[in-house]
Amino acid sequence: MTRLFDHPRRLFGLIAVVCAAMLAFGILYLQNVVGLDPCPMCIVQRYCLIAVGVFCALAAFAKGPGGWRSWGLLAVVFGGFGAFTAARQSWLQWNPPGFATCGRDLYGMIESFPLQRAIPMIFKGSGDCSAVDWTFLGGTIANWSFVWFVIFIVVILATLMRQWGRRTAAA
Repeated sequence: MTRLFDHPRRLFGLIAVVCAAMLAFGILYLQNVVGLDPCPMCIVQRYCLIAVGVFCALAAFAKGPGGWRSWGLLAVVFGGFGAFTAARQSWLQWNPPGFATCGRDLYGMIESFPLQRAIPMIFKGSGDCSAVDWTFLGGTIANWSFVWFVIFIVVILATLMRQWGRRTAAA
């Protein structure tokens, strides 16, 4: 494991591949085979996962440490936003709203309302955001999404801190 942290570009590449695999599982299997349609919060998490994967891929291809540090920090920001969204959806699943309406989808909200009004509506959740349609080892999709976002954040921050420690020790 220490060897992996010694090569941050490889680690960022690994995270990018894991993100791509998770997206493939969600889109190709859960959506197209099982037939689950993503709710607005799931779509936000999907976009955050895409952003984490893209930024980690850019970090993996960056030539200097400044490049992969910058891309890594952007991945942490989007990972944090994805973790927040997944945590909020998990909370809604544990404490469903008293009404079970399916509301508008994400694109309908954005088309019908200004962005400053649509964003709070997404996080308020609706009946479809609190539905538990699929579980694995007792965890819902939102639970597992939260766990993976936290893993990505911790690994990226540990890599950045380890490399930062090496730089200050060398100075």
